[in-house]
Amino acid sequence: MIKQEVLNEFREAKALLEGHFLLSSGLHSEMYLQCARVLMNPVRASRLCKALADKISAVIELKIDLVVSPAMGGVIVGYEMARQLGVDAIFTEREDGEFALRRGFEIPQGANVLMAEDIVTTGLSSRECIETIKKYDGNVVAASCLIDRSNGKVDVGVPLVSLMGLEIASYNEENLPEHLKGREIIKPGSRELSK
Repeated sequence: MIKQEVLNEFREAKALLEGHFLLSSGLHSEMYLQCARVLMNPVRASRLCKALADKISAVIELKIDLVVSPAMGGVIVGYEMARQLGVDAIFTEREDGEFALRRGFEIPQGANVLMAEDIVTTGLSSRECIETIKKYDGNVVAASCLIDRSNGKVDVGVPLVSLMGLEIASYNEENLPEHLKGREIIKPGSRELSK
């Protein structure tokens, strides 16, 4: 799937948004990719995740035993990635501000794990999820995401395979451009919801 096809999927789902957004990373952006809108259609989710699974299979030699995602944003994409790869999917949740396994989820010792995310910006949630997987003795062979907003610049500690890299400017509070100052801030992420 080429970049334009991926962007068209987001446009058709009305998931490519413009405004002033406060991202889960704490950074500000004038563009937001609302993956939940893209993934709400099972046919579209299957199409995008199959393309990503094919890409992962082409570059990761080890057999993947399990897909683990961070809640909330990674749950649907993690489930669909696992379906495409023919393995189980589980997710981590925040407990006292830190990711943990709940709901009776377990990672078999030494299991080859794919960490699956929807969007990666700074890689913070990905790195936190990867550390949690390692705490439970999982072997993280790769991370994946539909969109890498850093366009390959972020380091999550393992190979990161994305369906598409896209460099979207993001700013901290001190470097906010004039055209964003004074605009209503929309906070679409979920990081603070479960603290």
